[in-house]
Amino acid sequence: MSICCKQAVNCRAAIRLKGGDRLKKYKVDQLRNLAVVSHGGAGKTTLAEAMLYLSGGVDRFGKVDEGTSTMDYDPDEVKRKISINASVAPVEWKDHKINFIDTPGYSDFVGEVVGALRVADSVLVAVDAVSGVEVGTELMWRRVEEYDLPRMIVISRMDRENANFNKAVESLTEIFGNRVAVAQIPIGEGDKFRGVVDLIKMKAYVWEDASGKKFVETDIPADLADIAEEHREKLIEFAAESDEELLDKYLEGEALTEDDIKAGLAKAVLSRSAYPVFCISGMKLIGIQPLMDAIISLCPSPVAVGPVKGIVPNSEDTIERKPEETEPFSALVFKTMADPFVGKITMFRVYSGVVKSDSQVYNASRDKTERFGQIFLTKGKQQVAVSEVGPGDIAGVAKLADTTTGDTLADKDNPIILPKIQFPSSVLSMAVKPKSKGDEDKISQGLARLMEEDPTLKYDKDAESSELVVSGMGEVHLDIMADRLKRKFGVEVTLEEPKIPYRETIKNTVKVEGKHKKQTGGRGQYGHVWIEMSPLPAGSGFEFEDKVFGGAVPRQFIPAVEKGLREALPEGGVLAGFPLIDIKCSLYDGSSHPVDSSEMAFKIAAQLALKKGCQDANPIILEPILKVEVTVPEEYMGDVMGDFNKKRGRILGMEPEGRYQVVKALVPMSEMAKYSIDLRAMTGGRATFTTEFSHYEEAPANIAARVIEEAKKEKEA
Repeated sequence: MSICCKQAVNCRAAIRLKGGDRLKKYKVDQLRNLAVVSHGGAGKTTLAEAMLYLSGGVDRFGKVDEGTSTMDYDPDEVKRKISINASVAPVEWKDHKINFIDTPGYSDFVGEVVGALRVADSVLVAVDAVSGVEVGTELMWRRVEEYDLPRMIVISRMDRENANFNKAVESLTEIFGNRVAVAQIPIGEGDKFRGVVDLIKMKAYVWEDASGKKFVETDIPADLADIAEEHREKLIEFAAESDEELLDKYLEGEALTEDDIKAGLAKAVLSRSAYPVFCISGMKLIGIQPLMDAIISLCPSPVAVGPVKGIVPNSEDTIERKPEETEPFSALVFKTMADPFVGKITMFRVYSGVVKSDSQVYNASRDKTERFGQIFLTKGKQQVAVSEVGPGDIAGVAKLADTTTGDTLADKDNPIILPKIQFPSSVLSMAVKPKSKGDEDKISQGLARLMEEDPTLKYDKDAESSELVVSGMGEVHLDIMADRLKRKFGVEVTLEEPKIPYRETIKNTVKVEGKHKKQTGGRGQYGHVWIEMSPLPAGSGFEFEDKVFGGAVPRQFIPAVEKGLREALPEGGVLAGFPLIDIKCSLYDGSSHPVDSSEMAFKIAAQLALKKGCQDANPIILEPILKVEVTVPEEYMGDVMGDFNKKRGRILGMEPEGRYQVVKALVPMSEMAKYSIDLRAMTGGRATFTTEFSHYEEAPANIAARVIEEAKKEKEA
C-alpha cells in the first residue's frame, strides 16, 4: 500500500510568486469554472470548505454551523446558517485551478444561481445521501438544463445516519434518466463510511485519520468487487460510446486503458451524454481529493468549451471570441456586491484576452469607459490581489461607476456584447412601509443599492396608491431585504400586502348635463355641457367624441371639455374612488355666455357631468385579472387546478413540458397576493410559476361590496 496524499502537502508553495501575485498564474487549459448547485442543506458549502482546506487554500476547515465558513461570510448567512450569495473561491490542485462557485440552495435566491451558471463551464450537482433527489435538486437541474451545461453529480454527506448510496443513485436515475453513470462507490455508509472505490482505476482509497489529508490506496474490498465490476462495465460503455475509436476498440473486445476511460468520459461529460456520480463526506473530509482529481480530468476547460459568441454593438452582426490571450479582451459581469470597506465590487468572467490592473476598460453594453483599479481574486470575503487576469478566469474589481450585472466589458477598438443574463421574474410583491416618518428617501436609496447587488429584487413607487412596492423571489428573500435595509442603511421597515389596483366603469348609456355657473360681482363663470356617456369594450380605455353642431359650445372650449374629463378619470369613480376606464364621452350640446364662459368653467362643467353620469349609469367595480402559468410535476396538477378553482380562476389549458405540466389560468390579482407561499406548500416547492397582467373584468358583488367598504373606511380614517 502507498500513501496517496502527497498532492496536498504543499500547494501553498505556489501561493506566493515573484512579482507580487499571491496565486499562481494558470494557462487556460488548466482552469475549471465549476458551479455547485443543490437543494438547500445538501453540503455544497462544506464541500467548498473541504476543498479549500485540503488544497492548502485555507489554514482552517471552516464550518457553517459554527459561523466560521470561508464561503458563507455575509452576516445574514452566518445568522441563518444558509447560503444566500454565490461565492467564488480558487482551489489550486495538481497544477490546475478550480474556480469553485458555491451557490445558494434555497429557491428565493435563484438569481445568484442563474448568475453563476451563466459564467460556469460545468456544474457539480450535490445530492444528500439520505434524502436523495429533493425538490431543490430538481429545480436546480432544470436551471442547469436551460444553460445546457456539462455536469457531474456528487452524493454528499455519506457519513450521515441512514445514508444510502444505492437509494440515492436510484432516485437520480429515476428522475434524470439513464445518463447517470456511477464512477465511485462508497466503502461503508453512515458512521462506517471510510473511503471510496474508484471505478476508473479500480482501486480503493481509505482514510485513516480525522484530518482528511492522509489516505491509502489499496485493493477493492472483496464484498464490493462484484458491484464494482458491474458499475465499471456501464462506465466503460459511456466512455466508449462518446468516441468512435474507443467504440471500435471496445467492440473488438480490446480492454480500454485508464487514460482511454478518462478521455472517453470527459467527452461524454462535455456532450452531456453522461453524468458521472461520486461520493464524499465533506464534514469528515473523505473522498475530497479523488473528487478534485475527477473535476480536473473530466470537467471541461474553457478551451474545451470553445469560443463564445456575441454581437457587434449597434448591429446584429454575430462575432466570436476564442479563449486565448491574443484575442481582444472580453468579459461578462455576473455579480455585483457592496463591500463596507471598498464600496461596490464587480465580479466578472474573462472570455478572451487579458485585462490588467490600473487600466481602462470599455463597457460595450453602456458605451462607457471604466477605470480598473486593483484586480483581485476572491476567496470568500478575502481578496487576493493580482496584476492581471487572462481568458477563462474569474476575478473582481472595485468602484466601477457605470457597470452593472449583465454588462459586457471589452476592448474599445474591438467591442463585443455578450448575451445578457436572463434573471427570473419576481413572484412576490409587498408594500414597504417605514417604521419612522421621514425615512421614505432612505428606503428608496437603500433599495436602489440593494438592486445593484440583486437583479431579482425590484421596487417601484405606485403612482396610484403612493405605496413603495418591492418584488422578489419569496418571503425569505424579502425578509432579508428588510434586514439589510436596517443593517446597511439604518432604516427599519414593515412589509404589507400591496393595494390592489381596482378600476371602475359603467354598464349603461346615459345623457347627463353638467353646468357650472358662478357670479361673484365681477366677471362670473359659466360652462354648460350635455354629454352622452356609454360603456366601451374591456381594454378600450377612454374615448372622447365631439358631436356639437351649430356652435352650442364654442370651438375654443371643446378641448377644455375633453381635458376636464381626462383629468377627472384617475379619481373619478363614484363607488370607491378608483380610476375610471372603458368609457366613451360624447359632447353633443351645451351653452355659453359671451363674457363669463372660460376654459376653466367648461372643464368644471364636464367633470360635474362625468360624476353625475357615473352615478346614473350603473357603475361597477373592475378587478385586475392575471394570466398565470404554473410548471408543476404531474402528480400535483390536480392540486394546482383545484386551488385555482378556489381562487375564482379559470383554467385555460395544459401543455406537457418534459416530466412536468404547464397549467395556464386566469386568476384575479386579489387571490394571488401570496401565491408563491401557497404553491410551495401545495407542491413541496416543486412547482414554479409566472404571472402577467391580462385584463380587467367585473368583480363579483361580494368582492365589490368589500372593496367599497374598505375604501370608505380608509377615507374616513
